[in-house]
Parts: sequence; structure tokens; C-alpha cells
Amino acid sequence: MSDSKVAMTMQSSAQISARGWAEPLVGLFAGAIGGALQASFLSTSLSRGVVCGILFGLVFAIFFIKRATSPGAGLIWGLAFALLVWLVFPAGIFPLISRNSSSHGMLIDAREQFPQLVAFLICLGMPVGVSLGIWCALHPHAAQPKFNWGRAIVAGGLAGTIGGLIFSRWVASGDYFPLLAGYGELHVARGTMIVLHFGVALLIGVTFGMLFQRDVRGYGSCMGWGLAYGIFWWFLGQLTLLPLAAHKAIDWSADQGAAVFGSLVGHILYGLILGVAYATIDRFWVRLFIQSDPLNREVEGAGVHVLRSMSWGAAAGLAGGLISGPVMLATGVLSRTANLSLRAFALHLFISALIGVTYGLLFRNEAASLGHGVAWGWLFGLIWWYAGPLTLQPLILTGECDWSTAAASALLPSMMGHLIYGAVTALTFLILERRYTRWLLLDPRIAAREARKIRPLGTPAPALWLLALGLGVLLPILLG
Repeated sequence: MSDSKVAMTMQSSAQISARGWAEPLVGLFAGAIGGALQASFLSTSLSRGVVCGILFGLVFAIFFIKRATSPGAGLIWGLAFALLVWLVFPAGIFPLISRNSSSHGMLIDAREQFPQLVAFLICLGMPVGVSLGIWCALHPHAAQPKFNWGRAIVAGGLAGTIGGLIFSRWVASGDYFPLLAGYGELHVARGTMIVLHFGVALLIGVTFGMLFQRDVRGYGSCMGWGLAYGIFWWFLGQLTLLPLAAHKAIDWSADQGAAVFGSLVGHILYGLILGVAYATIDRFWVRLFIQSDPLNREVEGAGVHVLRSMSWGAAAGLAGGLISGPVMLATGVLSRTANLSLRAFALHLFISALIGVTYGLLFRNEAASLGHGVAWGWLFGLIWWYAGPLTLQPLILTGECDWSTAAASALLPSMMGHLIYGAVTALTFLILERRYTRWLLLDPRIAAREARKIRPLGTPAPALWLLALGLGVLLPILLG
């Protein structure tokens, strides 16, 4: 008996050792292919590109392999790592050691290195992250939730179609198709354009469900995943795949990015609606076909739960409005909404409370700590910068929204106010939430149920924060 146990132990050790070698090899191979593609697209040295890709894949496999637990998690971590490498080297260290050491010179250098950013994301972060995510999904280190193909395709497809409807006004008139802007002018019938538009929306939605079924939890975090995935598809679709489909030369320059900047805002809004729609449909699917627990009921009814979240969110939003108000006044944002500063500030507080209600409804049970709460709050503030002053405010005041780089540049000072608002709102909401739920933790059964609602550690949420916040803040600055 002891000999058999020793043999089994040796066999498992050999499997672990083989797996330890296999994962870096997968990263190395995917990085080498991605580096070759990068060299081809950028017309640079093939050997240099392959070496860069090998180093990227090897480092990612060593340090992030335990985080890339699924293709979606691998994609998010790969893109975040690619962005980090670009920020540190092409946009950071290299300009510092060059003659352009001033902030203006570094910004110019960063614009010149924009093609390298696209190449890092598309040719390195995506293939390396997805490859290692697939490998880890096939050879999991720990038990993983069961993946349901029907749930991913149906929920993702419906959510993608609903997301495509946010452009129904332009689609109906045939004036603008944000998801097809990178292709250029399409000389086809209007009905064909509409079919292509919703076909792309359906493709993005289905792949979203297939990649992130295990990672999305609540409505708010699903919005964050949708925002990051929308930005990624702007790089992949508008700057890469659609020009290839149109038989054009790929142009990854900052000027081309600025030319299709309106499509970037459209992709972000599409991703936000995609995330909320997917979270709703997915939760409905789980309640219908998977979840069945009539004995372990919630402490509160659904109505009380919603009302309490709304009240906490309103109070948190009011606190965020008070703290961010001076920044909004200093940047001149509030003066655009009313003639008098007092009226403008009162209106600002009212709108802040209303927006805080949406935070309470969407982001409850997302933050496991104050640091996580600040990160989700920053993401929430960034979301409302794109949805508010860049889209809804001009749409309400003038009937049209301006997604040009000039409009985004003019509104950049208000972005800081929105980030401050989001952080303060999230912190205030988390304090109110913890103060109320502290007494619930006295009952072990309720404590276990509440713990399951909180996003656990080890998820791709940190990579999502880096990717969404980094690109969401950086792109308007680089392209504006």
C-alpha cells in the first residue's frame, strides 16, 4: 500500500513539474508568434519583434499564470500587462533618456508611440493572455465553476443585440454606424448596413458571454467588463480587422485613432449597455435553469433591499458631489448648466444624488475593501464622464452629442472631478453598507451568504481597473 502511495505521489509530482514547464512554453510560443505579427504590422525588425514577444510571453507566464484562470481572465490580464509594459518602456523610460524630457515632449513621444501601444495590445497581450487562459481552463489548478455554452451564447447574443440598439437613432437614419466606422465608406444598401451593424454587435456580445461568464458578478462590475471589452474591440475592430476587411493598409497612427475617436466613445457606451444587459439576462438564466434554493431565503425582501441601496447611493452621491463640487466650479463645468453659480451648485448636488442612486443599485457587494471601493468608484466616475458631459448633457441641451476629439479635450478638466466624485461616492457607500451589515455577520449562516456575495480575491478585477482606467483616461489625452 505504501509503495502505491509513493508511486502516486511521484506521478503527481511529475505532472506538476511537467505543467510548470508547459505553461512558460505556451507563453513563449504565443509571444513569439505575436512578436512576429507585431514586426510585420509595424514594418520593424523580425528578430527584434520575436525576442520582444518571447520576453513578454515568458514574463507573463511566470508572474500571471495563476491569474489567467480562463480565456477571459487571461485576455484582461494580458491586455493590462501589455498596457503596463507600454507605459513603462515606450511611453516612460525611453522618453526620459531621450532629449524630450519635458512633459510636453513626453506627450509628443507618447503620441508617436501610439502604434506600439496598439501592437502591444493586439499582437502581444491578446494572444498570450488568451492562449494561457485556454491552457489553464483545460488544466485548472483548482476547481472552476461549470461553464455553460448555451448560457454564454444566448445571454451574450441578446445583450449584444440590445447594446446595438443604443445607436438605433443613427442606424434608423442611416447617418452613422459607430461599430463600422473603421471600415470606411460602405457602398451597400441601407438594409445591408443595418444587418452588418447588428451582426458586429451580436459577435461582440456572444464573445463577451463566452469569455467572461465566470468573471462577471453584479451589474456594476459587468459594466466595467463591458467598458474594457468595448475599448478592446475598438482597437481590434476599428483599427485592425475592419481596415483589413476593406483591403486597406493598417494605420495604427494617433492621427487615425483621432479620426475614429467618435467610434471609441460609441464602443464604450455600447460596452456599458452590453454589460448591464448581460448581467440582467445572465441572472435571469441562472434563476430559471440553475439556481433553486427555496429554504435559504434572504433576510430582506427584494423591495427593501433595492430601497436601502438607493438611499445609501443617494447619500453617497451627495457626499461625492460636495467634495467634487469645487473642482467642477474651478474647471467651469457647472457654469454651463446654469447662469448662477448657486443654482449650478444646487443642480450639481441634485444630479450627484441621482447618479449616486445608480451606484447603489449597480455596485453593491462589489468591494471587499476600501481600496477596492476606491477603484470601482474611479471606474464609476469615468463611466459617467463618457456618459454624462460627453453624451447625455449635450444631447439634452442641443439634441446632438459631439464625440470629436476637440469636445473630449475641452472636457478633460472635468474628468478629474468625475474621478473624485466616484471615489468619494464609493467610499461613503461602502461605509454605510458595512455599518448596516455588521450585525448580519453575527449569524454564521447569514455571514456565509453575505461573504458569497462579495467579489473574492484573485479575480481579474485589478487588471480590469488598470486596463479600463488607464485607456479610458489616456486615450482622450493622446488623441485629443
